[in-house]
Amino acid sequence: MTDENTQDTPKSPETPAGNDVPPDHLAINPRSDHFDADVLQRGVGIRFKGVQRTNVEEYCISEGWVRVQAGKTMDRKGNPLTIKLNGPVEAWFEDLGDDAPVAKA
Repeated sequence: MTDENTQDTPKSPETPAGNDVPPDHLAINPRSDHFDADVLQRGVGIRFKGVQRTNVEEYCISEGWVRVQAGKTMDRKGNPLTIKLNGPVEAWFEDLGDDAPVAKA
């Protein structure tokens, strides 16, 4: 009865393997807590206020916002400045084709 067996078992990921909808909150910046390279490799499509967007830096479906780059403006550390836009957000995996399940609030 040692703790060795419990430490060796892998923990299940937050998103189950059978789940075909993107996470509620995702960012493309590797320094963000919401960055997930495996999810981003699949390709995530974003629809904001009914228009498909390709310039989204970060999104949150439940809170209803996206972050997009504000032109070519950079901050003093060389990161792009972003603005937060509020509205309905929908996300889906692009690798599943046209009939992919859509995550929306």
